[in-house]
Amino acid sequence: MLTIYGISNCDTVRKSLKWLDKKGLSYTFYDYKVQGLSSAQLEKWMQQKDWTEILNTRSTTWRELPQALKDSVVDASSAIKVIPENFSMIKRPLLEQDGKIILLGFDEKQWEAALK
Repeated sequence: MLTIYGISNCDTVRKSLKWLDKKGLSYTFYDYKVQGLSSAQLEKWMQQKDWTEILNTRSTTWRELPQALKDSVVDASSAIKVIPENFSMIKRPLLEQDGKIILLGFDEKQWEAALK
């Protein structure tokens, strides 16, 4: 089972959902801005991928944080403390299959290769 994590007002997430629909792939969409996200889920992801891949430092939300807060994020543990207050900082979409991250972000060629 595929689960796509993101926020519904994100253009990239909407593009990925349309792509999945076009391919006829079954999935569950999880809007973590609406549904929330536990620290346990973040820890699980960061055991699979480096925290620097999950934290989107190019996001507007990250750039608008106070510099002292950004400077305090130095590892997975500190990222897990900041992200729950700012879910928009998670790279999106995040696609899981059977509990394992298979894709971060949307690149049509990567998605095509991963979801044959």
